[in-house]
Amino acid sequence: MDAILQKVLQAVPFQLSVEGGIGDLDTHDGTAREHAVAAGTLVVSVDYRLAPEHPYPAAVEDVWAATRWVADNASRFGADASRLAVAGDSAGGTLSAVVAQLARDQDGPPLAFQLLWYPSTMWDTSLPSFAENAEAPVLDNAAIAAFTRWYAGHLDLHNPPAGLAPGRADDLSGLPPAYVAVAGHDPLRDDGARYADLLAEAGVTVELHNAETLVHGYLGYTGVVPAATEATQRGLAALRAALHG
Repeated sequence: MDAILQKVLQAVPFQLSVEGGIGDLDTHDGTAREHAVAAGTLVVSVDYRLAPEHPYPAAVEDVWAATRWVADNASRFGADASRLAVAGDSAGGTLSAVVAQLARDQDGPPLAFQLLWYPSTMWDTSLPSFAENAEAPVLDNAAIAAFTRWYAGHLDLHNPPAGLAPGRADDLSGLPPAYVAVAGHDPLRDDGARYADLLAEAGVTVELHNAETLVHGYLGYTGVVPAATEATQRGLAALRAALHG
């Protein structure tokens, strides 16, 4: 254990945004630890405020503040602030994409990588996967509608801001390299895939992986479902390569 901890503390700060709405530090502790070990990084798991008590933009404010704090205080952990990545799953993936844009636009810390696990980036329910997976397990269209109402019901969603839908940003150039993971049986599949396409069109290095047999939230099945284990390891290998070369 001491050897593992020493390796982590000598590695790279990595901010993991946990799942929004129904997730917290405890539900995603195992996922955070898996990222730390597999990618050889120091993980800072952010307990940001959740809707409906704290709707948009509370979560964005929290993860952006946490990212800047980590960068400013990296030396306290024996970490390297020049190799900082953001990552998260579901709502955390969306927030990670937003943080990457904020870091570019507001003179924030330079980011080396963004790892986006099945994010929501477009807020466009006309994409085919929403109809194809309308009643998918784990996350269906009814749940998405409820989460949308809690988090952003006070906004005009016909033209959502980039802080809510990072895929709607006017400019996606100059962002850090990205790995976008989607799942075949997820209403958000085409949403994440569309964001990957937009990043590539803007000249951003991006890898898209579609785990065709899996559902939303498959990180939680790592070590139990072989396909989930394989898909998770693939994304973590990309993170490790980005941070360690």
